[in-house]
Amino acid sequence: MILGTDILLKLVRERKLVEGLSERELENPEGAGFDLRLGELYRINGEAFLGVTERKTPDIELVAKFNDGTAGAFTIMPGEYYLAKTIEKVNTPENITINFKPRTTTFRSGLSIRTGNVAPGYKGELIFAVKNDGPVPVTLELGTRIVHAQFSLVEGAVNSYRGQWQGGRVTTGGVERQV
Repeated sequence: MILGTDILLKLVRERKLVEGLSERELENPEGAGFDLRLGELYRINGEAFLGVTERKTPDIELVAKFNDGTAGAFTIMPGEYYLAKTIEKVNTPENITINFKPRTTTFRSGLSIRTGNVAPGYKGELIFAVKNDGPVPVTLELGTRIVHAQFSLVEGAVNSYRGQWQGGRVTTGGVERQV
């Protein structure tokens, strides 16, 4: 069951479900969820290794950051791929999971948003990928709404998130053993 905005806003006030929401989302969210904003962009470099027991993600370089409400802009050229971090932080309780949908203006502009699922118990900023699959450069203003988060109720027992990405970390920073 996808949770409606009345329930979500109550959870924001009472349990800090999402921290740092824009005024627009706090006063008049659209649809059945919240639009989340682009806070940081990272270029990936080097190599990656995804093994059975160990992993190493590529090195990262911060290329754009939203600073204290000061919006800058960054242009993504056709074919370029970046990691993006949200301004907002989530505090996902044990009975809620979060899934993402791209805002239609992203794919209308040629951008693909690549997302995952947020497991119950995860706390921190959210990381996803942005790739310009279109034929034209796309300039993104930092702080723009870029992805729509939908919150679903989980029925039955869950195993709380115990992964190493807790807190909004972007890269492993070296080889690490999987938990």
